[in-house]
Amino acid sequence: MTDTIVPDSEARGLLARLPETPRVLAQLARLDRPIGWWLLFWPGAWAVALAGGGFARWPLIAWLLLGSIAMRGAGCVFNDIVDRDLDRKVARTAARPLASGTMALKTAWVWLLALCLVGLIVLLQLRPMAQIVALGSLALVAAYPFMKRITGWPQIWLGLVFAWAALVGWSDVAGALTLPGLLLYAGTIPWIVGYDTIYALQDREDDALIGIGSSALSMGRHVRLGVTLCYALALTLWAAAIWQVRGQGLALAALLPMAAHLLWQVATLKEDGVDPLRKFRSNRFAGLLMFLGCLTVGSAA
Repeated sequence: MTDTIVPDSEARGLLARLPETPRVLAQLARLDRPIGWWLLFWPGAWAVALAGGGFARWPLIAWLLLGSIAMRGAGCVFNDIVDRDLDRKVARTAARPLASGTMALKTAWVWLLALCLVGLIVLLQLRPMAQIVALGSLALVAAYPFMKRITGWPQIWLGLVFAWAALVGWSDVAGALTLPGLLLYAGTIPWIVGYDTIYALQDREDDALIGIGSSALSMGRHVRLGVTLCYALALTLWAAAIWQVRGQGLALAALLPMAAHLLWQVATLKEDGVDPLRKFRSNRFAGLLMFLGCLTVGSAA
């Protein structure tokens, strides 16, 4: 299976034409792999749309997008600093700049601070309540790289982190963390666990050899069932959030495109080295489907 693993540090296209230093910095922050910041961004955009700010608060959505790019990049840099020794032992991550030795550790720390500065600029654009909520994620973010060392379910912690933008977006528009926003956040966590379990299928052999945990390993032969249950829980909690905003059966139909896409993921999933990455990346489109559903409900409420 490892022969078909796709490395996550490949210099292709425009990235390959950059001078060495900018190219390595971009690789370290995964700027060449936008799926990560799309997945971090979508929950915040959903919350803004469902809270009724999809059109009026479009500058907020733009700021959340910029913040997602910067903070996802910062998270990747910090993760690579912590995991550089482990990354050398995994086929998919061995070519990362710190693991391969193409970047000095001191340079990585400077780059991390620069990305955090961009995140600070975005933070200052938020309303005070949303600023407090956003800062509440820092401890979760800092702890995430260590979770794979102490638990077989690090994807749950990732869910807590990557779903956090839903709380930020909701609190900025609604002015408080009310039940619909909390339900939206809660539903986003199992969605993240599901898609990152699919992603982790690429690393099962290496993870088992070096002794780190992942939900793909913990689920064993029941990955498809496990992901299905995660997605079912996500849809249930999202339906509850929508019902709180607009208590009509027709409003729940806004979830049908998202439900159909998630069903396609689990029904056609192949546990090889290529299809899991393809299915994982398809969640960028899933995020768009959910956004359109939240926009429809939030605008009509």
